[in-house]
Amino acid sequence: MAKSYEIAVIGGGPGGYMAALRAASLGKKVMLVEKEFLGGTCLNRGCIPSKTWLKNAEILESMERAKEWGIETPEISVSFGKMKRRKDEVVTRLRNGVSLLLKKGKIDVYEAEGIVEDEHTVKAVSEKGEERIRAEKIIVATGSSPALPPIEGLASVPCYTSDTIFDIESIPASLIIIGGGVIGVEMATVFAALKTKVTIIEAAERIIPAEDAEAAETLAKALKGKGVKIITKATVKRLTNEGETVVAECADGQGNPLAVTGDAVLISVGRKPNLSAVRTIGLEMNGPFIKVNERMETSVPNIYAVGDVIGGCQLAHAAYMEGIVAASNAAGLDKRMDDKVVPRCIFTLPEVAGVGLTEEAAAKAGLRVKTAKFDLAGNGKALISGDTGGFVKIVYEEKFGEILGVTMVGPHVTEMISEASSFISLEGTVEEMAGMIHPHPTISEAFFDAAWKIFE
Repeated sequence: MAKSYEIAVIGGGPGGYMAALRAASLGKKVMLVEKEFLGGTCLNRGCIPSKTWLKNAEILESMERAKEWGIETPEISVSFGKMKRRKDEVVTRLRNGVSLLLKKGKIDVYEAEGIVEDEHTVKAVSEKGEERIRAEKIIVATGSSPALPPIEGLASVPCYTSDTIFDIESIPASLIIIGGGVIGVEMATVFAALKTKVTIIEAAERIIPAEDAEAAETLAKALKGKGVKIITKATVKRLTNEGETVVAECADGQGNPLAVTGDAVLISVGRKPNLSAVRTIGLEMNGPFIKVNERMETSVPNIYAVGDVIGGCQLAHAAYMEGIVAASNAAGLDKRMDDKVVPRCIFTLPEVAGVGLTEEAAAKAGLRVKTAKFDLAGNGKALISGDTGGFVKIVYEEKFGEILGVTMVGPHVTEMISEASSFISLEGTVEEMAGMIHPHPTISEAFFDAAWKIFE
């Protein structure tokens, strides 16, 4: 007789384990099936490993800058092996933490591949065999995988993705990064700090094309200052080996040929949903992704979906909330996902963070908005830290002053963006922000300064 649960979750990433924990907290009997490691891409191959390496990059940059401030150090050396071991230690500790939370929640975890056979049946496939599990509700959280573009010769060159770059054996002398989105610019920051000669090739007109244009320009300037070469409006047509060197044959925006060389290639052009768990049940799709409504319900009754597999912003913190919403509804509550205020963070040096509408998005939507901007060159803490190249920009509604979006570039802005998120969630205005007292000297007071400029 098949085991039976009230809620079955397929996938142990942020959306999946959060859904399982929420369902268990509501008193439901829950199981979770995960074929690889708990924590998903974010913990094992994405957010956590990359930010661990980015912390190393930050320290290396600080040590270099310290020389200008009269702090002399011997020649800096890097043990890449120790860097990798520390990354593995951080990942393992957090993975064990997820396992402990699931255990405390009395959630049964199956180490297997989960396949949805119908609206009440999950097949768990492992080396031990197959097991069918009955469930009143099913939550699909199977995540995504790196997308590989159809580039001739891709399989014949030393090539990494965002999933495999953390397994690289040694620091390459030069690296070609195809894709100037979030992953591309973060990895460029890491390897530039390790003295790798980095070239970014981006098809759009600028790096991080989904973010504010001035933020992209500021980040590009900073990366170029670290020795990173950025080629925009270019597509890679072919990859070949010339001895131990990789040659990327490109075409610029006018179709003119261009060749870029490097020791290895990193592909970072986006991610595709993992759909093997649901291919046979006829779910309605939204392009390549599973279509859901604001309750995270799919087109098949009793089946929900969350995280990268449904597309959208594909961010771990969004998946957390999607998992909570799906589990709440699967448990009989009525909860809806509000994805209008999802902070976006890029952990480069300087960091870039945004929430709500960018200036360009507001204009495209036909909204009557104004902007206020404060440069960190006038911020005391930024001057003290030697990080004056960033800014805070507020996009606000013209008539009533409601804050609709905020972009921040500078040190620690990924920590600061939640204040902007709170203001947007609570429909706060620039006048209210200008009336708030911020601590001095801090980078965060630049948010106040941007609003104050409107009324001074």
